[in-house]
Amino acid sequence: MTEFKRNRRTRLTSDIREIFQENRLNISDFIYPIFVSELIDEPKEIESMPGIYQWPLSHLDQEIKEIQKLGLKSVILFGIPLQKDSLGSQAYNPDGIVQKAIRQIKRSAPNLVVIADTCLCEYTDHGHCGQIDEQGFLLNDESVELSVKTAVSQAKAGADIIAPSSCLDGVAIKIREALDESGYDYVSLMGYSIKFASSFYGPFREAADSSPKHGNRKSYQIPFGNQREALRELHSDVEEGVDMVIVKPAMAFMDMVYQTRQNTILPVVVYNVSGEYSMIEAASKHGWIDKKQLILELMMSFKRAGADLIITYHAKEIAKIINNS
Repeated sequence: MTEFKRNRRTRLTSDIREIFQENRLNISDFIYPIFVSELIDEPKEIESMPGIYQWPLSHLDQEIKEIQKLGLKSVILFGIPLQKDSLGSQAYNPDGIVQKAIRQIKRSAPNLVVIADTCLCEYTDHGHCGQIDEQGFLLNDESVELSVKTAVSQAKAGADIIAPSSCLDGVAIKIREALDESGYDYVSLMGYSIKFASSFYGPFREAADSSPKHGNRKSYQIPFGNQREALRELHSDVEEGVDMVIVKPAMAFMDMVYQTRQNTILPVVVYNVSGEYSMIEAASKHGWIDKKQLILELMMSFKRAGADLIITYHAKEIAKIINNS
């Protein structure tokens, strides 16, 4: 008779479970998204994302102080400009909202790692990620040039990491070349290497006022059923010189997080996106879930799948949990 294995012996008490735990959450694992806006004078809660705010520059220091007090090490910035146009010119304006926010943060919190999202969808009057033709088709190479100008202006303002999120062909290598030529070879590049066309982005588009006025982004974001195509995009970004890679969304794409970890030695970042956040908040509001435990389980699942870093709107809550544990 085969003797059965007593695997439960490794789970008998909390201290024993701690010894055998394979993955852990650290505050430095988390990146907190911040929306900065020229349209408001007071912090404005985003209706579809309870607990998340748009911040005017006049109140931004308040948010940064809380982030630092909690021990978070990095933020990623998204801007909402006062004016929009067909070429998204405020994205690469040296005095644009994100450029001002970067300088302000670096004055008050010089050691905080500032990641600048480098896309034009918040800045164009049509809501697409660059220049479009008369039929509304996104022009790749022309749009890449606009992204390059944006990246250089963000680096000049003091960004530590540039994160091009437009999913344009060649955007990573063109930005890398421009940063190096402009003297910003020390600025890192975080590629949105695997970014799926997803319905999970809905609340973000309210938060950043970035919904396309016509059509959708399926011609440049990856179809959500395509694993091999996603890996092809990953390999392209790695070859083009990114320093870390993003998988977005995260929760419904754990297979791609795992596949990404198996296919690169670079740091893997997952973006726990707005729709994922809002679903948890809605279920919690109705008392259907234990919010704290669910968040921790989800974050640990990202780490188990292969994530090194996690962009999440729950970062401040997670930091509080870790600090109090």
